[in-house]
Amino acid sequence: MQLSCLPVSFFNEIINGQMSVGEWARMGAEIGLDAIDLSILFTPDHSPAALAALRRDIEAAGMSVAMVTTYPDFTHPDARQRERELALEQEAVAVTAALGGRLLRVTAGQAHPETGREEGIAWAVEGLRKLVESTRGSGVTLVYENHGKPGAWQYTDFSQPPDIFLEIARATADVGLGINFDTANATAFAEDPLALLDQIIDRVVSVHAADTAVRGELQHVLLGTGLAPFATLFRRLHQAGWDGWICMEENARQGRQGVVDAARFVRQTWQETANV
Repeated sequence: MQLSCLPVSFFNEIINGQMSVGEWARMGAEIGLDAIDLSILFTPDHSPAALAALRRDIEAAGMSVAMVTTYPDFTHPDARQRERELALEQEAVAVTAALGGRLLRVTAGQAHPETGREEGIAWAVEGLRKLVESTRGSGVTLVYENHGKPGAWQYTDFSQPPDIFLEIARATADVGLGINFDTANATAFAEDPLALLDQIIDRVVSVHAADTAVRGELQHVLLGTGLAPFATLFRRLHQAGWDGWICMEENARQGRQGVVDAARFVRQTWQETANV
């Protein structure tokens, strides 16, 4: 297992320029992460020069990029907007490749009130399949997650319900779309997080380690202090021979110490469940 972190606690500071990506990379190195994660919102300038400079800053800290998270909205009721979403996501793949990133987190889209269940699934599957097929050879692995509600969105994730998530996952299996399994989403919205993991475990490329204080909604807390059954899920991953990236979605709002404590918890729990 290799460990990285998406610094949700620092999103505002990084997006507003109060904290640079280079500073985040140096913090990740000091904490002992194997790599860092970025949001596509951290890279407003997609010019080759800007991306090359950003990559130099990250590598100067002794870090690399494990995952870039993005928020495509393939369930938008306007077909023209769905085409724009595809183009933006293809650009995001190119950005990730330029930064040396390994993984790109993708979503199905928002639960627009005008979008019905069947058409939303069809549009999401179409967009995700086109994205995978059009970016082969980029060196970037695409991983699909049923997300919550990012700040960039008006509505919650269309595929937040596990049955919709699984239907989209099954319909994209043959094109090679990977899965980013989010422990908080599964805990909040699935009756049994382990049963959900079992249905897609052969597709899991990466894990978003996140925690929630309640069921039925996402209420992020420090990893290990909420309801997510990390030991149970990690034990199952070990049993399946899984050995990929655990990308912490750190959103405890406890600054650097929150990342330190989360990393310690994940490494310790992963090690303790290795031989059980």
